[in-house]
Amino acid sequence: MLATLTREVPSGPEWVFEEKYDGIRALAIRQRGGTRLYSRSLRDITADFAEVARDVAALPGQELVLDGELVALDRHNVSRFQLFQRRGEEGVRLRYAVFDLLEARGQRLFSRPLHERRAALEALVPRGESLLLLSRRVPGDGEKAYARARAKGWEGVIAKNTRSTYEPGVRSRDWLKVKVRKESEFVIGGYTPPEGARTEFGALLVGLYDGDRLRYTGKVGTGFTAKTLRELGAKLRRLRTETSPFDPAPRLRDATWVRPELVAQIAFHEWTADGKLRQPAFLGLREDKDPRECRWSERET
Repeated sequence: MLATLTREVPSGPEWVFEEKYDGIRALAIRQRGGTRLYSRSLRDITADFAEVARDVAALPGQELVLDGELVALDRHNVSRFQLFQRRGEEGVRLRYAVFDLLEARGQRLFSRPLHERRAALEALVPRGESLLLLSRRVPGDGEKAYARARAKGWEGVIAKNTRSTYEPGVRSRDWLKVKVRKESEFVIGGYTPPEGARTEFGALLVGLYDGDRLRYTGKVGTGFTAKTLRELGAKLRRLRTETSPFDPAPRLRDATWVRPELVAQIAFHEWTADGKLRQPAFLGLREDKDPRECRWSERET
């Protein structure tokens, strides 16, 4: 189930508010044959997050299905996608922020209202040393939730209708997301040559799908470490092509085009009047997103 992007936080007694986490969405499924983790594209990512799978396996009961976000927390307990790219390094704390329970004790809970699913989830997930944590609820109305998100530096707020059922694969208006930090996913369609001491490439050329065409939205030349330059440079070389994937192609001298198969998480200040990113910075690759999901119509404005 996916949330719909909106500018206004809803109000009313039927709404509850949660922190919007900045990580990778993941389902955790525990069956008799073991516990597996899956990304949004249903890619098996268990091997990459074995410690999380271990803690899900240790929960009481038998078969269960959890929905949540794999995140890396900074020293203020705020999730940061750029930290997630550095998981495994000293000081980077990985967690699985769980926000829904879809199956437990042999019962499918999709048709139960959110408030019932949340109560069952709170009874299931321990508080303590586990890598599992309950998604953070924000008391009060939508305006207070948004103000707290701004003060804490969260990515945003998720508003959920307490009566809503769980609709797999649906971008529902019973779940709404309001962003504080301007971050989004963009398709990489090319790169410019490096200059000075920079290696591999100078800037990424990114875009969003507008219907069937990939619309160019600008260059991203900051946010790279030496490691990400090497790793991303190797991926880009394997995707090189003679033809620009953008329509229309930007007029750039010495650009190298690539097949539009990689998705980058980008932070930016705002959009320009002609639809280009202002002050963009690379945060990391999104291996859990299909490039066709990166839509001009759903951009953060």
